[in-house]
Amino acid sequence: MILFGIQHVLVMAATPISAIFLMSATLRLDPGLTVNLLSAAFVLSGVGSLIQSLGPWKFGPRLPFVMLPGGAPLILFIAIAEQHGLRTATGAVILTAAFYFVVLPVFSRLLRFFPALVIGTMIVIVGVNLVKVGAVLVTGRPGQPGFADTTNLALGMATIGFTVVFYLLFTGILRQLAVMLGLVAGTVLAAFLGRFALDGGEGGLVSLPQLMPFGSPQFSLIAALPLMLYSLASMAEATGQTVINAEAVGKEIDPRTDVPKTVRGDALTSLFGGFFGLPLMVTSGENIGIVRVTGVRSRFVTAAAGVVLIVIGFLAPVTHAISVVPSAVVGGTAMVVFAVITVLGVQMLGRSDLDKHTSTFICAVALALGLLPILIPGVYAGFPPNARILLESGVAVGAFVAAVLNILFHHVRPRVAARPTPVRTESDR
Repeated sequence: MILFGIQHVLVMAATPISAIFLMSATLRLDPGLTVNLLSAAFVLSGVGSLIQSLGPWKFGPRLPFVMLPGGAPLILFIAIAEQHGLRTATGAVILTAAFYFVVLPVFSRLLRFFPALVIGTMIVIVGVNLVKVGAVLVTGRPGQPGFADTTNLALGMATIGFTVVFYLLFTGILRQLAVMLGLVAGTVLAAFLGRFALDGGEGGLVSLPQLMPFGSPQFSLIAALPLMLYSLASMAEATGQTVINAEAVGKEIDPRTDVPKTVRGDALTSLFGGFFGLPLMVTSGENIGIVRVTGVRSRFVTAAAGVVLIVIGFLAPVTHAISVVPSAVVGGTAMVVFAVITVLGVQMLGRSDLDKHTSTFICAVALALGLLPILIPGVYAGFPPNARILLESGVAVGAFVAAVLNILFHHVRPRVAARPTPVRTESDR
């Protein structure tokens, strides 16, 4: 169980590390504060994983989830911090976490408008976006130094190859650990190629997260508005992740009761994280792929991963050792796991009556608009900032378009067509 938990940690560890380093570089934080935030990121990721996996009271769906910071919430956090300061940014996270609880009762009543057609479309967009994120770890960003470096490409492809070979040759537990073994093999290859250097690092043995590292939070509804708008998309994404995760482990759930538990887990972990200077915490989509690839369905494995994350957060040397795994190796592993998410979405769409023209049309339009900002970054650069917040989120656009079209075609249109046509009498004429 510990090995399986470590496998989950290795797959997602690059996200909190890169999130904190990006945050530190952009906001020019000192090294001591960076180490503190990295420690907090691991500890809160572990706490959130325990909440989602074990499901105490009404928090957490009792599914194998791992939580982490990063993605769109991180970008919004940095933008708020640059405009209004770090204390206001942490206040925005706390306000948004509270906003989750306020809006959740209304959102849960709308879940009947998110059938498999809508959720499957959203999962496909999520998967494509995640594959792109993994690919960027291998290739670097276009236009920047080192883009498409041949050695990094070789490392990424070799890591994928190692994973395939292990999955092909091994059986039982070793086969279930193929993703982790591929990551380790890729790291060893990186060492032979001179792309892996484990220096001594700085600091002692134990690293303790600091409460309110930027000072007391400052609360501004206007500053928090972009993050609150994003939270609506986050709840829609949590809906898809909960349903697809339940299907991956073979557990029957009631979305109206279990999805709110996932959202409450996100909200509670984000609330704690806000007081430790972190952006919003979200459930990790890549770990759903790990569950599907390995076939290990136990939620106690991700609970074990949560314990490992907490230990890592307190042990500075372990955190440092994981942080120096080459990004190309992590990206190669991530691409495989993220692509599994896309396949799960395709499988769900296959059960959505796509042979009906209306369902095909809804899926096509939602995919076209949802994939646009992912495939062509900056396409909405000329729009007002508040509009770009939602338009540049392909998941939010795809989910919104699919849900609206589903309501129009499958709820509104049948009711209008079913209305009896009044018979006109001679006096009416």
